[in-house]
Order: sequence, then C-alpha cells, then structure tokens
Amino acid sequence: MTSQGDAAEAVFGGGRNDVAARIDGLTEAVNAGRGRIDDEILAPAEMLSGRAAERLKLSGDHTIVALAGATGSGKSSLFNCLTDLELAGVGVRRPTTSWALACAWGPDGAQGLLEWMGIPARHQVSRMSMLDHSADDTKLDGLVLLDLPDHDSTEVSHHLEMDRLITYADVLVWVLDPQKYADAAIHDRYIRPMAAYADVTVVVLNQIDRIPFEQRERALADVKRILAEEGLPDVTVIGVSATRGDGVDDLKREMALRIRAKSSAKARLASDISAAAGVIAQVGGTSDAPGLTPTDRQALDEALVGCAGVPPIVDAIASSNRRRAAQFTDWPVAQWLRRLRKDPLEELGLGSDLSISSLARAAVPEAGHVQRAKAELAIRDAADKAAVGLERPWRDSIRDASNPAGDDIIDAFDHAIRQTSLGVARPAAWWRVAQVVQILLFIAMIAGFGWLAAQGVSELASFELPDLGEAAGFPVAAVVAGGSLLAGLAISVLSRIAARITGRRKARHADRELRDAIDGVTAERVIAPIQVELDSYASYRAGILTALA
Repeated sequence: MTSQGDAAEAVFGGGRNDVAARIDGLTEAVNAGRGRIDDEILAPAEMLSGRAAERLKLSGDHTIVALAGATGSGKSSLFNCLTDLELAGVGVRRPTTSWALACAWGPDGAQGLLEWMGIPARHQVSRMSMLDHSADDTKLDGLVLLDLPDHDSTEVSHHLEMDRLITYADVLVWVLDPQKYADAAIHDRYIRPMAAYADVTVVVLNQIDRIPFEQRERALADVKRILAEEGLPDVTVIGVSATRGDGVDDLKREMALRIRAKSSAKARLASDISAAAGVIAQVGGTSDAPGLTPTDRQALDEALVGCAGVPPIVDAIASSNRRRAAQFTDWPVAQWLRRLRKDPLEELGLGSDLSISSLARAAVPEAGHVQRAKAELAIRDAADKAAVGLERPWRDSIRDASNPAGDDIIDAFDHAIRQTSLGVARPAAWWRVAQVVQILLFIAMIAGFGWLAAQGVSELASFELPDLGEAAGFPVAAVVAGGSLLAGLAISVLSRIAARITGRRKARHADRELRDAIDGVTAERVIAPIQVELDSYASYRAGILTALA
C-alpha cells in the first residue's frame, strides 16, 4: 500500500522531500495521539492525510485553481474570460453560481481528478482539442479551473459545496468587486481564517474598469492594506476587468507561473499540514517530556515500600530471629521461666508458623483505606512528575495508565510479598549445637550439685561416697557444677549477641528481597505503563514537530 509520504515523494520528487516528511510526521502524530487526544481534533488531520495521498496519486501534473467570490463580483465572467468559452452563465441568466464548473487544460484532461473532487461530468469541460494562441508566459496547460458557488448565497447547500471544494484547491483566487471588496462576510468567514494559506492565495479586484484610472492604484493599495491587517501581507493582488480584458493576462501569467513551477499543490498541502498540525499542537502541546528522574523513582519506591508494610515485616523478622534463637540457645532455666510468660510470638498471632506469609499478616494485618490512599497518592505524584509541562490530554493519559481504575496495587504487593522466599522459618545450624551443649552443661551442673548434696547427706547418714578429689583447691563436683553454670550463662549471652547480629543480617537480606519484589510490581504496574505513554508522547511530539517544520 502506498503511503501518503510515498505519494508526495513521487509527485514532488527528490528523495524524502519536506512535504513527504511532514505528511509522515502528521500521520505519526495522529496515530500516537489516538486515544489520548479527542477524535474530533484528530479527525481533520487524519482526513487530510488520506486526501493528500489520493490527490497526489491521481495527478501531480495538474494545478487546481478555485475562483471564489460573492454574488455580483464577476467571478463567472472571469471564469469565461480565462477559458475563452461561455461556460458559466452570468447576469440575468445566472445571477448566482449554484454549482461548481470545472475546465481542465491539457491533452490528457483531468477526469479522474474531477471525479475525485465530486464534480459531475456535465459540469466538466476540457480544452484539449482547442487551439490556444496565448503567449508562452500565459499558457495554462495543466490548469484545472473551478468556478465555485457564491459564498453569500442564501442556499445552505451552496455554502457547503464551496466549503467542501476549497479544501481541494491548490490555489485560491478570491474575486472581489470595487463596491464590496471590504465586505466582512468574505473576510471574516474565509480570508482571515485562512491566513495560513497566504502562499497559495491570490486576490483579484475585478471590474477595475468601473474605477477611474487615476484611483485604481489607490484601490489596489487599500485592498493590500486590508489583507495585511488580516495577516496576509504578501498576497498577490491583481486588478482585472473580465469584460474589457484589463489585467487578465497578468492573472494568467501568475497562474502559469505557479503551474510551471508545480509548487502550488505542494504549497497548499504544506499549508494544510501546518493548519492541521497547529490545531493538534494547541491541544496536545509540543513540550519536551521530563519523564521520571532517578530521584523521582527512588521517592516512589520508598513510598510504596512503606505502603506495602515492608519495614514492619523486616522488624518482625529481626525480632523473630532473636526470640527463636533464645528458644534454642538460652540456659534451660531461663527457657522454663520464659514459658511462664506469654510468648511475644503468640501476641503477634504467629505461634509456630514463622513463614513470610505469617510475618506479613502479623506486621500488616489488613490493608486499610489509608494505606491504599497513600499508595495512590504516591503513584499520582510520580505520574504528575513524569508529565510536568505536558498538556492535559497527555497528563491525564499518563495518570490513568499509572493507576488504572479497579487495579488494587496493595493486593499485588501482598501477593508479591507472600511469594518471596526469605528462609526465615529455618533454624540456624548453630542453634541446634548450642542447644545440645546447653543441655549437656545443664546435666553436668545438676550432676555436680547432686554429688555435692549427696556428699553432705553421706556425712549425716554415716555412709561414704568415693572422693572425686579437688581441682584448684575446690571439690571436682563443685568445679563441674559451677563451671557448667557459668559456661551455660556465657553461651546464653554470646548466643544472644550472635542472634542479634544474624537477625540484623537476615533483616537486611529480607529488606533487599522484599524491596526487589515491590520494585518488580512497581515496574510492571506503574513504571512500564507510564513509559508506554511517554514513548507514545515522544512519537507524537516528533511527528507534530516534523509536521510544523
């Protein structure tokens, strides 16, 4: 399928010329803006792209010139004068132009082009078989001349037909008359709003013969002054008398010059592109998108980590590690005394279940409205930062993409946390070793104190026990009992220190793993959708800037 840009390239030649690139840019902007910018804003540009492709594929050798004006301006007389034919009825026979007439110059005619414009066959004529004795600089081969319906007709259909055909013209010739050349109707409705089309506009002051010769230059200067005030200072203004032929050759030369240069279709298309792109740019903007900076991303991550309840979970893991280590490594007497108090783990509702799911439920029992509101606020703030300087359609699209309706990101965080394997439920190997040592030391302490007690009883009961001897001046049994007690207490203290250190290490590991899990959800559910919108905006901006170039 031939693209609009390919069609423009084929007509205007020379590689990727500016018009072809601008058509492609406008198409790119429309495609990227669809769903973000109102369809009513994009529709004219989309139609222009299609119409441009059709126009350029149909004929690049013809220049469409439209004569437009009010009733009584002599527009139809000028049409007849330019064609050297009595095609358009004038005067009493046809006081207003009710339908468009078309005359094509050249041996090949322009039937396909005229049918594409919707000109009925009965309103078409070709000068291909007629001899043209005009001078070379006034020959109009390649011209398609349209006589449009009067813009001030009382028939609505005439207005609609004129408005429709104006969009097809490569050159617009506004025909004014000496009495109504400043008429607000044509200036306010057509000429002033179409100031962007100055490069393809010609103004003809017809019936110049009705103005005294010495006042003609002043009249033409006044027309130029009015046009300059309306934003068309460089438009060509020609004085013409269709009935006497004054200035007609000047008008033919102007049209012949544009036909030979084959620049009118290009200039009109360029003006159409500028106008359509300008309307879109007013709504969609052209500012550079800042996106999310690393600082913005870090702030979002920190906020969502807090909303997901990661800090309480990490604290719970550190506390759990210390308490569980104490259950294994504490002096057995301390463990028995601890059983008299309520277990802090039971207060958290954990019991023996120390999985990450249990820790998550204990640390963050249930995501409340406040938690969700904070997460939504953090996401909205990030979306707003990414869209700073952009126009509302893009700001809204970025915000909507970052947090779609019905999407509960807190539930996604909870699911990611529960799926994260941290290994916190598995007891450390050294806990078991310390537990065995503590038990042996406790047995040794009991045995030592028991032996000492038995020795005391034996003295009272007059029976003897074997003498175990002394160590460092103390009975061996006392040394064993006291040493076991001190060793057990020392192991308990050292184990608490080791448990605190390993607990912090596990907490840091858990913090990294949980942050990675939260970051994965954030990247998928928030950052990626924002980036998709930013990429679409980048495509839109590149296209619209190319179209406006």
